[in-house]
Amino acid sequence: MRLLLALLISITIGLASATAQKIEKIGIPELERILASPADQLHVVNFWATWCPPCVTELPYFEKLSKEFRDKGVKFILISLDFPSQIETKLIPFLEKNKITAEVKAMTNLDYNSWIEKVDAGWQGNIPVTLFFNNSGKTKYFHPTELTEKELRDLITKYK
Repeated sequence: MRLLLALLISITIGLASATAQKIEKIGIPELERILASPADQLHVVNFWATWCPPCVTELPYFEKLSKEFRDKGVKFILISLDFPSQIETKLIPFLEKNKITAEVKAMTNLDYNSWIEKVDAGWQGNIPVTLFFNNSGKTKYFHPTELTEKELRDLITKYK
């Protein structure tokens, strides 16, 4: 009986860790490294939060297209602006519930005015916003509002 219980526990833990989303906490230096990426590929960086209804609406499109373009030279990064204290209690459960497997990072610097201009000089701090860039190809486009799946696909195709 103990062996069976131990086996069931190890299977449950294994399944939980296989589905758990890993979140990298980032600050300004890590954000600057992302934005300065020399990789010759399109980066699609979406800034969002679980408490933002338009962000939640468009998130499935990013998830779907991140899978579709995974091997086609497009890198998706979803940067959560949820409060750092809520990463474990809100963000990770939200990602698991919604089956989000795209790369997610959590911004820990809550002084938005110290870093939003690094993303785009015209950004007023609203979310969702998406930055499309390929530094090697000298491509940059900042989209300041929510995207539909078609708009996201069209922008990827345009800037890829």
